[in-house]
Amino acid sequence: MDIALSRWSRAGWDHPLPALDGPSTLVLAFGDSALGSEAEPWGDLRDAYPQAAVLGCSTAGEILGDAVLDGGLTVAVARFEDTRLAVASVPVAGTDSHDIGRELGARIVAADPDVKAVFVLSDGLAVNGSRLVQGFTAACRPEVAITGGLAADGDRFQRTWVVVDGAPAEGHVTAVGLSGPRFRVGHGSRGGWDIFGPERRVTRAEGNVLFELDGQPALDLYKHYLGARAAGLPATALLFPLAVRYGPHDERRVVRTILGVDEESRSMTFAGDIPEDGLAQLMRANFERLIDGAGRAAELALVDVDGPSLTVAISCVGRRLLLGERVEDELEAVVSAFSPGTAIAGFYSYGEISPITAGTCDLHNQTMTLTSFSEDRIAA
Repeated sequence: MDIALSRWSRAGWDHPLPALDGPSTLVLAFGDSALGSEAEPWGDLRDAYPQAAVLGCSTAGEILGDAVLDGGLTVAVARFEDTRLAVASVPVAGTDSHDIGRELGARIVAADPDVKAVFVLSDGLAVNGSRLVQGFTAACRPEVAITGGLAADGDRFQRTWVVVDGAPAEGHVTAVGLSGPRFRVGHGSRGGWDIFGPERRVTRAEGNVLFELDGQPALDLYKHYLGARAAGLPATALLFPLAVRYGPHDERRVVRTILGVDEESRSMTFAGDIPEDGLAQLMRANFERLIDGAGRAAELALVDVDGPSLTVAISCVGRRLLLGERVEDELEAVVSAFSPGTAIAGFYSYGEISPITAGTCDLHNQTMTLTSFSEDRIAA
């Protein structure tokens, strides 16, 4: 397995794209949302990797090793020796997110029934991430590792794109399935937020739209907690996500971040489902726990192979905004957990897709999520 990392900026590529093309080559490209209308880097990638599986998306910042970068395109190229790749994409418009995930999962399984992992990149604004993940899990065997994330647009929430047929396209979801006797995948996801305030019952919700908490308009209650920061919604909502439980006897919490607000209906739209009759509680940041959570995610994602590996790091835009100048501390915690030869690339997202430890896959918000791809060496 050969791996290389590259970076494109307005000045061009930091070094020539490596000659690693082939049907078993995976190319991942993460870039600024403005690059959706930039022709040069995409033409270069298509010329360099005509046979490869090329995926990518817009971001709220690109990850390259322990650095966070903006305004350019971070590219990871991994040429496997004995791993099969199957790519599928579908448009979002007019289709239920569950149906999108089920169709993509079914197409990948049809292309390769022995698929071991599915890596998903989705439109970040027009998709219900929870429903999308449920569709994938319905189509795939329980042991298939489903990971990935939602595209982002900084803190603007205006437009996102994913790569389809080698070029950025708005309103799509794309995925790649990976399989083979030597292929190995590892994954980990951790948060690090503190819960505060009373736990409130979700008295009215439809899918990922929250209307009422304890019988009160959800947006009014949320604005009360935000105070002066409410004027900056929806971006300031990244500072105070919700911890959601599906019922009083459910110990598992998932974190949900707001994507938009509706002043007329006094409602809030989240990246994933908010269960009616569930329980919701506000969260706030603990800097040290955020950084420690990133390190724990890396420990979970470690794969015991004697060879190179590519780790895709997907962290939430809310974590970046909160950590501020300390944002690279969470990446240093990730880098320090892996062997020196591990290549790390990724992006800041509007939602992270990962199994909950070793259990069911779900959409997460405000987490550091890591996926490691590698191959066992051939025995001598």
